[in-house]
Amino acid sequence: MKQNKISDYLEKVKTIGMGGHIRPDGDCVGSCMGLYTYLKHQYSDINVDLYLEPIPDKFKFLKYSDEIKNSYDGDKEYDLFISLDSSDIDRLGEFEPYFNNAKKTLCIDHHISNTGFAMDNIVFPKASSASEVVYTLLDEDKVDYDVACALYLGIIHDSGVFKYSNTSAATMTIAGKLMEKGIPFTNIIDNTFYTKTYIQNQILGRALLESVLFYDGKCIFSVVKKSEFDFYNITNKDLDGIVEQLRITKGVECAIFLYEVGELEYKVSLRSNEIVDVSAIATYFGGGGHIRAAGFNMKGTVYDVINNISEQIEIQLG
Repeated sequence: MKQNKISDYLEKVKTIGMGGHIRPDGDCVGSCMGLYTYLKHQYSDINVDLYLEPIPDKFKFLKYSDEIKNSYDGDKEYDLFISLDSSDIDRLGEFEPYFNNAKKTLCIDHHISNTGFAMDNIVFPKASSASEVVYTLLDEDKVDYDVACALYLGIIHDSGVFKYSNTSAATMTIAGKLMEKGIPFTNIIDNTFYTKTYIQNQILGRALLESVLFYDGKCIFSVVKKSEFDFYNITNKDLDGIVEQLRITKGVECAIFLYEVGELEYKVSLRSNEIVDVSAIATYFGGGGHIRAAGFNMKGTVYDVINNISEQIEIQLG
C-alpha cells in the first residue's frame, strides 16, 4: 500500500493549527518546526499556527522558532489541526481545545502507546522519532536546509544520537539525506544534545552521587526534590540526561528517575536496556512512551513510588 503524503491531507484546507506535547523536548520541537517550516515554504496560501509551551533556548536557532505561540489565545476553528509526538490528546495541554474544535484532525507520532485519538492517525512505533515519521510524509525534493535542521534535531534527540535501540537503517538513511542539505550537524549535536551548563553538571553529579541500586543491582533510581530545585535555581529542563546516565550504569537493566512536581507528587522517567518494557509499566500507571523509554506522574512518598514501580518491574524480570 502506498503511504500517504502530507499533501493528501491538505485538500480544501486554508487554516492549520499545530501542536506537540507538554514540556516539549528535542523531537517534539524538531518535528513541529520541521513540518511548520515545510508548510510555510511550500504552501504559502495556507495560514499555519504552531502552539507549544516555551521551548529551551538551545532550540531557538531554528528558523521561525520566534513564531511559536506559547499561550492559548481564544477559541479558533481550524480547517485542520495536526498533533505531533503526542500519544494522547491530554498531552496537548492547554492547546487541546484547538484540536477539539478543528474540522479535521491528524496525529503524527511514533509512540507505541498512542491512543489513535485523531480522525487520521499516522503512527509508526518502529520509527526513531516523530521527526523521522514527518520526513516520510514530505516530498524529499522540497525538504530544504531549514526543514532539515529541524528534523535532524528531532531525530538525534530521540535516538540518543543514533545509539538507542529505536535507531534503524531507515533512521540512518534519512539522517544522511538531511545532512546532504548542508546542515551544521556537528553543531546541532554538540550544542543541543551534549553541552550542559555548570549548574546542570552539578545537579547531574548530585543525582548520580545519591542514586540507589536495588533488585540485585539490576535497577537504579535517583530523585531530585523541590528543595534542590530551589537551592540550585533550576527548572525541569535542567534535568535532561540524568535518567540516561543512570541507565548506562554497568549491570543495570532499568533506571528510574523522579523529580518532585508538587506535594507528594513526582514525575517519573523510566529507561531500560534489553528486557523490561517500560512502556507497559508507564501505561499501567496512566502514562505512556516507548518500550525502552517512558514516563508518567505518580503521587505518594518516594518510598511509595519506587515500591509500586519495582513491583511492576519484578513481574517482568520474574
